[in-house]
Amino acid sequence: MSNFDLAKTAFTILSHHALLGETALAKLETIKIGARIAHLRKDRGMTQKELAEHLGVSQPVVSDYENDVIRLPADVVVELAGVLKVSADELLGLDNAVASTKGIHNRRLNRRLQAIEQLPKRDQEALLRTIDAFVSRAG
Repeated sequence: MSNFDLAKTAFTILSHHALLGETALAKLETIKIGARIAHLRKDRGMTQKELAEHLGVSQPVVSDYENDVIRLPADVVVELAGVLKVSADELLGLDNAVASTKGIHNRRLNRRLQAIEQLPKRDQEALLRTIDAFVSRAG
């Protein structure tokens, strides 16, 4: 496959997912903090009980945080961010949080990457293989 074919394929995939990505990004921005906590906890392979132990609270309290039953005190936001290894901005869902923590300053590229992160693992891997092939042949 030529570099042109690879570029065309990568552009088609990214364009297709970018259209879906705008919707996914809009959904991400409207996700409540509890859902973000649950998502990040699961991504880290932690149970609610394990997270509760790190925070020094009970498992039902973590469940209440994740279900937005009780509000998070500021000190808990900071502690959660540390335990989940994200910035407080990312945990709170503030704009540009992911870009600033990962060193990506191009907003458009950052939105695409966020959308890609929401794809199923299999689709992510296929897209990454395509990008890797394109980059290796271009360089």
